Amino acid sequence: MGIEESVRTGAAVCSAPGWGSAEFGRRLGLKAVAGTALIGGLTSLIAASTSEAATKSQTIKIGYVTPSTGLHADFAGPDKFVLSLIRSASQFAKGITIGKTKYKIEITAKNSQSDPSIATTAAIELIQQSAVDLIVTSSGPETVIPVSVVCEGAGVPCLATACSWEAWWSGFVGNSIGPAGNAVGSAPQYCSLFFFGVPELIECFLPMWNKVLGLTSASQVYAGMFPNDADGNAFRTEWPASLTTLTSVEGGTPWTLVDGGAYSDGSSDYTAMIELFKAGSGGKSCDLFINDSLPTDFTTFWKQSSEQAWRPKLATAARTMQFPNDAIALGELSNNVTTACWFSSNAPYESTLTGMSAHAFAAAYQVVTTQQWAQSMGSTYSLFEVVVEALKKVRNPHDRKAVANALKEVAYVGMCGPLNFSAITNPARGVGVIKPVGIQWRRGSKELVGHRRFTWSPWVVDNTLNRHIPLQATLAPTNA
Repeated sequence: MGIEESVRTGAAVCSAPGWGSAEFGRRLGLKAVAGTALIGGLTSLIAASTSEAATKSQTIKIGYVTPSTGLHADFAGPDKFVLSLIRSASQFAKGITIGKTKYKIEITAKNSQSDPSIATTAAIELIQQSAVDLIVTSSGPETVIPVSVVCEGAGVPCLATACSWEAWWSGFVGNSIGPAGNAVGSAPQYCSLFFFGVPELIECFLPMWNKVLGLTSASQVYAGMFPNDADGNAFRTEWPASLTTLTSVEGGTPWTLVDGGAYSDGSSDYTAMIELFKAGSGGKSCDLFINDSLPTDFTTFWKQSSEQAWRPKLATAARTMQFPNDAIALGELSNNVTTACWFSSNAPYESTLTGMSAHAFAAAYQVVTTQQWAQSMGSTYSLFEVVVEALKKVRNPHDRKAVANALKEVAYVGMCGPLNFSAITNPARGVGVIKPVGIQWRRGSKELVGHRRFTWSPWVVDNTLNRHIPLQATLAPTNA
């Protein structure tokens, strides 16, 4: 039994995965359903959707809901650039032929402001006012789940990304995550998603932990920084249980968690937590660190940890350190902090729309915007690649059920690498899984992307889950 399979088939007890917990997803889904009552309920949406589906328009209308502002705005930072490339691709600029009819494609973007209520409203407006044929959405459960749930209720195809599949799945009424971390319930009829979940995150981090054991005298006692919020509490439940299972599968020595306590988001003093981590367990200090905290909280904590002389040999961050702004905020303390990366500029992948390579894509972004590339640009781009792949499989792009079914059958290799929405290894039909690699933040280099040097850059240091993506550096301890 493989590591990923062992987690999904019952070898672990994990009731609520992190990075957007199942319970959090359920609440967001119920809130979105309640939000439709403001416009007459789902019946009104279904009527609007059905009416548009009956038309014979030669324009395919795509809605895009994204958090251009608010807590998740870093995800959407590259959106303007990505959409400009998508709109200039021949399939969008010149149209796409389906059967014997040539269709124009229009994209209407709306800002969710990282707010679930506004995301719900944006999806409703796209269906009722813009009469879209399908909706794509990205970047965090607060946007992705409400949009997906509204679309499912209205019978409008929806494709989502950049949200853990566990949280997304649980947003649909009647669905949940089982005791083995498995999908319980029925796959949504109109909605699909591609990203990764807890098994992939663990499989990304654990090899780096094991490497540091070989490089240093690190103990197998690790510190956990988990806040008292939906994500943090889920991570507190999920990570230790799954880590125990994976270690057992590999025949390794068990790990020991020192939990820093369920602190409040926005805390300013982490002295008590740091003292716990210094004390460790069984006479051993915490030499490794895992968190699931807000970026601002991690910045405060990490600076205080340095000041108070707690310096773990490896820091693996979740829910933060995904974007250059996170590294910039930490300054010198960013050096060798690790996290997971789902789109890398050095990946050997290219656009199915234009043939542009991942490296050229990232380099062009830096030239046009003068900003550093971010991994979210890859998943956003792939939303539209997948849509085109699905449209190729239907006879009528206004047939919502046909388009929704086609999305669930897409199997291709594009900007984010291989995606297969119907693979038997997937947690559920319509859920495509990205295999992340491990990165460390280090000083930038002109040799990395487009001969542009930024203060901090993500270097690929572990490719256990995806050997196609080359290593750029050797994993080093965060603190020697």
